[in-house]
Amino acid sequence: MLTRIDHIMICVHDLERGMETYRRLGFDVQAGGVHPGRGTHNAIAFHRDDYLEILGVRDADEYRRAGSGGLLDFLAAGGGLRYIAVQSDDLASDVAAMRGRDVDVSDVTDGARTTPDGRTLRWRSATLGPRNPLPIFFLQHLTPLAERRGRGGEHPNGVQGVERVYINVTDVNGAAEVYARVLGLPKPTIQRGAVIKADMAVFDLGPTGLTVAQPMEPGPAADALARRGPGPFQALHRTRSMEAAAKWMADHGVPPPARGIRNTGEEAMLVGPAHTGGLYIGFVGPR
Repeated sequence: MLTRIDHIMICVHDLERGMETYRRLGFDVQAGGVHPGRGTHNAIAFHRDDYLEILGVRDADEYRRAGSGGLLDFLAAGGGLRYIAVQSDDLASDVAAMRGRDVDVSDVTDGARTTPDGRTLRWRSATLGPRNPLPIFFLQHLTPLAERRGRGGEHPNGVQGVERVYINVTDVNGAAEVYARVLGLPKPTIQRGAVIKADMAVFDLGPTGLTVAQPMEPGPAADALARRGPGPFQALHRTRSMEAAAKWMADHGVPPPARGIRNTGEEAMLVGPAHTGGLYIGFVGPR
């Protein structure tokens, strides 16, 4: 079954600069390694059970020869949050179930990356096809969590994990029906997001939420849609201390984040795209 958001993929022009950007936000970012034969490399900020991936092109010619997707075009348009990985505990069964719902999904393929210390981490993945061009893919890890995480998971900003990821759409009702069929979940009730200023449908995947949102008034969702069109635009993280996160960012040259009150009654703060590499990064938690 699909169990949670596994990680978010943030694509950047320059990996070292991207790592420094997220360190200023208070994430403990470490070099991840290279993807053999694919022309890309990454860095990882591991939380308790999920992580933030920063991805860059290491060798454009190798990337093109691999016949990969349009990452170069995405970077040319500014980069930012490109994909959300959804974790499975039995990917072959989940793919079969999707096909039974008439979802266009690939076969399961093997993947790996080599870490800077020479370890090989392995997984299996599946992607959606042209009839269901959603910015999500599916992943089953073959390497245990403890081995993948290493020393990661303690961030100066107190982040413990991804709470929600938000995807801009132009028709929230229609999009919610499509995501419901792909994920094999009921269509959620549409609600107004008080901070993002959008009508949204939240799909609960374990402790995480995958949200499709249609802007309804000026705010973060409308800004992102105007700048980049439909697609992922925000990741909200739960932190142990909002003030500790804000202080770290202030001490490292990040302007004070915008603040607002969520539907849950909690205060949230958002760092804008100019300071994150093209997306909104949110924080929620106790003061």
